[in-house]
Amino acid sequence: MLSAKNITYKVGGKTLLDNISVDFEEGNLNLIIGPNGAGKSTLIKIICSQIKPESGAVHYAGKNIAATSLSELAQIRSVLSQNIELAFPLTVKEVVMMGRYPHYDGKPGQKDEAACQEAMDFFDVSAMADRNYMTLSGGEKQRVHFARVIAQIWCPVTGSNRYLILDEPLTFLDVHYQFDFMHKITTLLKSKDIVVIGVVHDLNLAARFADKIILLNNGKLLASGNKNEVLTKENITTAYRLEPVIHREKEKMYLFFG
Repeated sequence: MLSAKNITYKVGGKTLLDNISVDFEEGNLNLIIGPNGAGKSTLIKIICSQIKPESGAVHYAGKNIAATSLSELAQIRSVLSQNIELAFPLTVKEVVMMGRYPHYDGKPGQKDEAACQEAMDFFDVSAMADRNYMTLSGGEKQRVHFARVIAQIWCPVTGSNRYLILDEPLTFLDVHYQFDFMHKITTLLKSKDIVVIGVVHDLNLAARFADKIILLNNGKLLASGNKNEVLTKENITTAYRLEPVIHREKEKMYLFFG
């Protein structure tokens, strides 16, 4: 489990996160939603130790990440940020192999090569392995970075969970690849030792795939739980200032906005 407890973060006197407490369980798809400026990306950066909170703490399996080195953290935690641009003309395979950097010194071993290949196969980018990354479309680049972050935590870690943190992973993807990615993440979660936390904007995708939804608004935790607990007309109207029409069909939920 990954736990964020009493997280507060301020910049220039402005409170971006106000006493946020939330738990993220392994084997579940945990999705963070909320309007622009709600604090989603700030929470993600604190969870993965890119920035430090003014107060509160983040624990990976009970261990405070403030007491964990970045090199140690990189062996169990992988992060997909919003910025996927690179300044150098690397091949696709070289970009994916970047995910294995925390696991070897000097030259990748057989385990690293296998993890890289299997991650490329998993995200269907093996055919592009020798292509110049700079020549790819935005969607192709995004898929390559999916393979990179998965390669980083591809191998189970004895005595530890693995952590996958995704900040708006569906940017640049068309509808087909959005659903393809979400299905692949649910496949990964079958291993039960992976904690997945992601930020998404599409409420219908959250309703379709999330095991747990965290709704932020103005830096506060507005709601947390399953889709029926979080995606209510009252919560959505409060956060997004739009009143939805919610349609339920068996176990599925669809949200419409006029």
